[in-house]
Amino acid sequence: MGLKHFMNRRILFLLLTLIARPVLADGHLPDSEYFKVCADPYMLPMSNQDGEGYENKIAELLANKLGLKLKYEFFPQRIGFIRNTLRAESDSGSGYKCDIVINVPSSFELAATTDPYYTTSYALIYAKGRNLDSVTDPMMLLDVVKTSKDKIKIGLSDIGAAQLWVFYNGLMSYMTPYQGQPGDPKANPNKKLIDEVVAGNIDATVVMGQAAGYWAKQYKDKVELIVLPLKDDPKKKLRLTYSFSMAVRHREKAWKETINKLIKENKTEIDDILIDYNIPLIKQ
Repeated sequence: MGLKHFMNRRILFLLLTLIARPVLADGHLPDSEYFKVCADPYMLPMSNQDGEGYENKIAELLANKLGLKLKYEFFPQRIGFIRNTLRAESDSGSGYKCDIVINVPSSFELAATTDPYYTTSYALIYAKGRNLDSVTDPMMLLDVVKTSKDKIKIGLSDIGAAQLWVFYNGLMSYMTPYQGQPGDPKANPNKKLIDEVVAGNIDATVVMGQAAGYWAKQYKDKVELIVLPLKDDPKKKLRLTYSFSMAVRHREKAWKETINKLIKENKTEIDDILIDYNIPLIKQ
């Protein structure tokens, strides 16, 4: 009887352990030691290997709040990013390579997104003291370029909603296309466009607010870059404003709620990081 009683208790303990493991793994912290972040190694102002991006700073903040060590899985944020990071099993065979992406559009479908933690928009950016100083609102651009004695060049990525804004506002004949996803993963397409404005090779560009605000701040000692956020146009079904969230794996509901709680409790500190990076924030 004693042996049978012992074996029954042992079996019960093993069953409870097996039941509890998924709850511990997926229910709160995917890793008990590390806050494992999936990030691009080259794409400022978001992130880089040297920890200089706002994603890096937010990751440091959240890791500290959770009492975990910060660890990265770097991979260029393009096709295959989620497959090679968030969904990829660890080389050790235990867990995944990383457990959170700090910045994705809130409508992102390849992972489960948290509550939005900031909103920004595409922005028109030009250098002060040249051909476009009279443009104080993006909607003034067409009239100004029509009357300018010089041929105005608007550099644009060949992907994204910026082209639609230019098209709907009758500016296509002034557009100079640039590659939106170059073959070199170290190349930063938004920085390239802004560098072209700084160099005077183009007069203006339209990029997302994160890049517009950040690089305008970085170049302030060289040239003053004017950043004018664009607005949505519901009549034309033109969306230019986007909210951004963090992302975790689907079905990890408790982990997602843990991150949601962290976002809510640390909103002021997160906002301060975004403001420090000069990102034009839009209240929703």
